[in-house]
Amino acid sequence: MAEDISAGSALSGSAATDFAVRLFVELEAAGVRDVVLSPGSRSQALALAAAEFEREGRLRLHVRLDERSAGFLALGLAIESGVPSAVVTTSGTAVANLHPAVLEAHHSGVPLILLTADRPVELRGIGSNQTTHQPDLFGPALRMLRDVEAPVEGRVDVDVVRALAREAVSAALGRSGSPDAPPSRGPVQLNVAFREPLSAPVSALSARAADPGAGASGQASATPPHDLAVDATPTTVVVAGHASGPIAEETARLLGAPLLAEVSSGARFGPNAVPAYRQLLDDAEFGGRIRRAIVFGHPTLSRQIPALLKRAGVEVIVVRGGAPEAYDPSRSATVVESVRVVPAAPASPEEVDSAPGASPDDREHRAWVGRWVHASRSLIVDDDTAPDVEASRSDDSATRAAFLRSEVEAIRRPVTRRSLVEALWHVTWPHDRLVLGASRLIREADSVVTGKRIAVHANRGLAGIDGTIATATGIGLASQAGGTHGIDGLDWQAGDRGVTRLLVGDLTLLHDAGSLLFGEGEAKPRIQVIVGNDVGGTIFDGLEVAKVAPADAMTRVQLTPQPVSFEHLARAYGWEYVRATTRGELDQALVGSRGPVLIEVPLER
Repeated sequence: MAEDISAGSALSGSAATDFAVRLFVELEAAGVRDVVLSPGSRSQALALAAAEFEREGRLRLHVRLDERSAGFLALGLAIESGVPSAVVTTSGTAVANLHPAVLEAHHSGVPLILLTADRPVELRGIGSNQTTHQPDLFGPALRMLRDVEAPVEGRVDVDVVRALAREAVSAALGRSGSPDAPPSRGPVQLNVAFREPLSAPVSALSARAADPGAGASGQASATPPHDLAVDATPTTVVVAGHASGPIAEETARLLGAPLLAEVSSGARFGPNAVPAYRQLLDDAEFGGRIRRAIVFGHPTLSRQIPALLKRAGVEVIVVRGGAPEAYDPSRSATVVESVRVVPAAPASPEEVDSAPGASPDDREHRAWVGRWVHASRSLIVDDDTAPDVEASRSDDSATRAAFLRSEVEAIRRPVTRRSLVEALWHVTWPHDRLVLGASRLIREADSVVTGKRIAVHANRGLAGIDGTIATATGIGLASQAGGTHGIDGLDWQAGDRGVTRLLVGDLTLLHDAGSLLFGEGEAKPRIQVIVGNDVGGTIFDGLEVAKVAPADAMTRVQLTPQPVSFEHLARAYGWEYVRATTRGELDQALVGSRGPVLIEVPLER
């Protein structure tokens, strides 16, 4: 028998409010902790109920004027926490503004719950104001869609709302669907119709719902994921694309294989990491000898990786790992959900000659990864030569003076793209977060930074510049949150004192400038936005079109330079502003403010 909402709280006099309160009770019980909303009339019951949940400390509420910013803020919160965040909008174009974030969440496998308010059925299809066809608006990008009928005045079926909330969380986490379909996290939509009265005062919140337990939010497919056993061979490489995670590094280490890890892979560390993988893939002595590639994540930052995976004679194994689509440019790869390494290979290239009695095959295998690692180290030389510490301590005054002059010269040196990404890489530590926008600078970082186990994020699902500031803000807020969210055994550590640093190009920043806005009472993360300003989209300089297009047309429609004062922009939104033109100024800015601060770094074309 269905339970009446009055069993948990007094009726408000508005079916919309009663439903909204109960829905948040059940989402809270299912593990949701963050709600992002943009103001609107049709969604007012959800908004006011969320405000009450925040007031009682049961949910964290974030308000944004722009639904596009709201969607990407929710995306960032979910990226960092692994928990579905809910985003609330009113009807009409407000829903459509979520589309870029929904597509990014779909292609990146990020769990989101869209709570989109709508007109009831009697107001659809008659030209009503702010009314369009909201169901199916996001097409195949959703893991689940429910077009929820307007609740009936005076009664809300708690069992139905509970099932709806749990189903939404389950689908967002990739735990539901066809038994034959592999699990895939992503966005879900609850399109909820509301009739007038659209809200009423919330006199009392419903009591906390019972914890549904580990299985109540939905189970993974009963069919075991396709698992493939792989052995160690001297001509194997492991490719770690975006969001691969530490499993890629572990697999490379167990196989004794070179690890070709992109900068946002979460796997660019360990003894087998090969940061200079692009140059070595172009070298016949290295790339030309590869006969097998095991791919994790979503490679997007080089042309060498897809060329390798399409090359005849290379066996390609793609570990889909819950992604919505397998990365298979040749359309002929073996696609699996996971791999097992049998037998385990020596852990690092340093063991090349250390094992007594090793067979010739063992030595060849270890030499394979050793050559890659050592060649990469010789190619990746820091842009700044390490200071001669002994010279600073010399008894010879001339030697000490020369040392001091070289140090002064170094801190006065103009910032280059390489020195910019290296400075950020050096100053970021495991308790920090580094977010890289879709610009020329992420490719620069991928080419030159060394291995380091730090949290690096980027919107690489579709590699767009949309919502980059909002995403980084969500990552920062989630990384600083406290408490236990109770999904998949993940815990947040209260009091994390790290800094979130976002590196963007000037156009990427301008595309999402509205996300610099924090409204009254909104939480602000410890965030630094570093903009490399080369006055336009110079990433297009590296494309073939730059060689054939007329210079004036190329400038206007591709490079699109914008004469914006970033100082005035920062001041308008209440951010601190710093301009760093030298390495010394940049280093000081990166350690001198926890933000919110906008650091502008002028760069040459």
